[in-house]
Amino acid sequence: MQRAVGQLGGLAVRTALGVAALLTAQPPNRLTAQIGHDPGSSPYRDVLLLPALSLYAGHLSADRGRVDAGPSNASTIGLRYEMPSGKSMLFQFHAAYLMGDRFIIDPRADSSSPARKTGPYESNLVITEIALNHRLTGAKTWHKFGPYVGVGLGLVFDVHSPGDTTNSGYNFGTKVTLAGAAGTRWYPFRGRVIINAEARMQAWRLKYPSSFHATLSPDGSRVIPITAPLTDWTWHPWLSVGIGWNF
Repeated sequence: MQRAVGQLGGLAVRTALGVAALLTAQPPNRLTAQIGHDPGSSPYRDVLLLPALSLYAGHLSADRGRVDAGPSNASTIGLRYEMPSGKSMLFQFHAAYLMGDRFIIDPRADSSSPARKTGPYESNLVITEIALNHRLTGAKTWHKFGPYVGVGLGLVFDVHSPGDTTNSGYNFGTKVTLAGAAGTRWYPFRGRVIINAEARMQAWRLKYPSSFHATLSPDGSRVIPITAPLTDWTWHPWLSVGIGWNF
């Protein structure tokens, strides 16, 4: 009987010691077993999914069309409002003032005469646009940068130009615009301030008057060959930088 009691007592002691050892054992360090970046040192940060208002400035250049009648070479300033839609899409509304120039074409002057093309003369435009942007890194930034691509549709208006001084019938008027853009936003201060750099291709279609097909000059030359159309798509690289605020 005493022997049985002693065996039970030894078993109880060994069991107690085993439980104590389990309770005092060091737990595994799960953080060291994680794969990827420590959240404190990750290059990815959440974007504030809030509306934003930005002011930007830049330069629009290049294509004046086949007879150099279109406006270009414009310094630009604009205002942009953007509104998030989900984690990766942005609706964008913007308006800009384009301070450019254009040449005046006189179809009644000889093709070799300096009067055939004169200028450039000041030609200022206003452009309004609705755009859709896609954030390439979703609702996060990479090292505080958020690259994106986008497309836009808008209208451009002639607000100040020399007009039809040669009675050719040519006016820039109002045009539908198309745009493709790529850029990046930089969030230097916890996502509230936005520094934006963008490169876009802006396009609109010029429409020339029938006088550009006619033989009105003394040498019988035409401004545009009779076989060429009186419409002309022009493509304009537009670089800009801006600063904005999430609110």
